[in-house]
Amino acid sequence: MQISDITKAEADEILARSESHFFDFKSKRIAPAKLPRALSALGNAEGGEIYVGIEDSSVTGQRWDGFPIPEDANAIIAVLQDLFPNGETYSYSFLKCSGYPGLVLSCEVFKNQFIWKDTQGDIYLRRGAQSLKQDTFEKQERLRLNKGISSYEDSKVDMTISELSSSDAFTAFYEVIVPRAEPNAWLRKQKVIRDDQATVAGLILFSDEPQAVLPKAAIKISRYRTSDEPTRATLEGQPSTIEGCAVVLIKDAVDKIVETVERIPVMKDSGLKSVQYPRNAIHEIITNAIIHRDYSVNDDVHVRIFDNRIEIYSPGPLPAHVTVENILDERFARNQKIVRLTNKFPDAPNKDVGEGLNTAFEAMRELQLKDPVVVQINNGVLVTLKHEKLAEPEQAIISYLRDNDEVNNSKARAVTFIGSENKVKNIFRKMMTAGILERIPGRSQAKTGYTKGPNFPDA
Repeated sequence: MQISDITKAEADEILARSESHFFDFKSKRIAPAKLPRALSALGNAEGGEIYVGIEDSSVTGQRWDGFPIPEDANAIIAVLQDLFPNGETYSYSFLKCSGYPGLVLSCEVFKNQFIWKDTQGDIYLRRGAQSLKQDTFEKQERLRLNKGISSYEDSKVDMTISELSSSDAFTAFYEVIVPRAEPNAWLRKQKVIRDDQATVAGLILFSDEPQAVLPKAAIKISRYRTSDEPTRATLEGQPSTIEGCAVVLIKDAVDKIVETVERIPVMKDSGLKSVQYPRNAIHEIITNAIIHRDYSVNDDVHVRIFDNRIEIYSPGPLPAHVTVENILDERFARNQKIVRLTNKFPDAPNKDVGEGLNTAFEAMRELQLKDPVVVQINNGVLVTLKHEKLAEPEQAIISYLRDNDEVNNSKARAVTFIGSENKVKNIFRKMMTAGILERIPGRSQAKTGYTKGPNFPDA
């Protein structure tokens, strides 16, 4: 197992941390059978770290008390490797610091789509600094839903197959599907019917009024006349409630948001103008909120429109291994039937399946607005579109050169979000004329680079 040398400053930084939802200390004297409880709890939550060989903060005096040699941790490692193999979810290594005694076993747990059990076969979940036993069917089912192992879209609802197949929404959809089949047979084949009852997926996709059966499947849109936190005093009128099947819900919500945003004034050099957000960014985030939300959570999608931002809240945590850090690169559909069948509609709102959030980021950058901000909060996902301009291209290049020795066209395009190579060449030319940049001599055109010039601004 790898042994990593760390500095005393790095060790002190670890010691200064508090036990939390993501972090724990364990004594090297812990019984090997007890550690899997804490590790499984982290694996069933959002992941985290455990350091074995550091006493908790209630201990006075020397807290770093590691294993004298790696073999002294063999009993613990054997149990961990058996239950939680070293790989994509669990990672183990020893930490060594010349300022502290012994080797600390570092156990890192990554967010994942599996349910983990301890040595007794029990399931635990990390909440705060505690490992809570999930000892009822309801608790375990909630964990399966959060992980994306189970999906509420497969649950039956109070609507018969005949009611669903005779809806206006399904009738319009049925006219264009290929190949054609008898309506009830088609619905059964798509697994949106169980025991002649519609499932949540069937309801959301094809019912004219899904909210009559699932009242919290709507979108609430509120306008606040402030750039600060929302208050009752800054709420403009009553929130709008948007209802209908998924494709109608998405279209009507986007129309309402754009209409509301266009009434927000912003001062420009030429006078008052309407605030502008890219419509396709709003569309993609609303689409994601509807097709990827957790319908078992008793809450609507909420859109809050402020003077300087739009906030879109979708119920349900990010599923499986998806995190706010990897959300642009990783794919996992909680509602696979809703995602797949929405894509079959004419002018489908999710034409480019899996690319929605990336499209939203690109659209914001095209308008020179800052990237959307994605956070997980209150058992849901909050995406914020800020009406804040990106740094001017010249400033972005200057900021990059403060941390790097040189910049080239490719890197400049990445930090300025400018797609055109020629536009960046023109920016470089102006910055050289101003003495901010200098071209690095002696290089071929393919390897052209620039460094700080005599007039490069101080920090």
